[in-house]
Amino acid sequence: MHKIATPRLWLIPATVASMKAELRSPRSLSRNLNVRMPKVWPPPPFNDEASQRWMLNYLESHEQSRWGMYYILLRGRDRQLIGNCGFKGEPLKNSIEVGYAICPEFRRHGYAAEAVDRLLRHAFDDPNINRVLAETFPDLIGSIGVLRKNKFVRVRGGSEPGVIRFSHTRARWLAS
Repeated sequence: MHKIATPRLWLIPATVASMKAELRSPRSLSRNLNVRMPKVWPPPPFNDEASQRWMLNYLESHEQSRWGMYYILLRGRDRQLIGNCGFKGEPLKNSIEVGYAICPEFRRHGYAAEAVDRLLRHAFDDPNINRVLAETFPDLIGSIGVLRKNKFVRVRGGSEPGVIRFSHTRARWLAS
């Protein structure tokens, strides 16, 4: 994986070393990435120790994969860490799932939408990916807004009760 630029953000690939640092402490992650930390890390509500350990295990067994996690930094001299985003594992049946989280003090500035837009481009650069999925909860209005802004549409199902699923297709991406 390589660093990805957007107009306002850097998406920095997570590594085994950065995930181990993140599991140790926010200060350790700050030193590993050479970033300014937000007030709260990891960004709520989904980034718990279990999900961090899952990503560490994934990275340890998929070092060369392009489908990992990215740290979201504001572009500029201060290297402010504001959230994370990425893919939830390898593609399955020509589909891949994205996830994203922005720290509370940086929400409502369009950063998540900008990061997800770049993840879509990254996914559809692979000719084998025909669909990108995302899941959220019905009460996370901001998260739903991020998906709708990026032209995801709600589809049936979800990975567990109470979860809603959204989809974006290659055909819709090419038409936009």
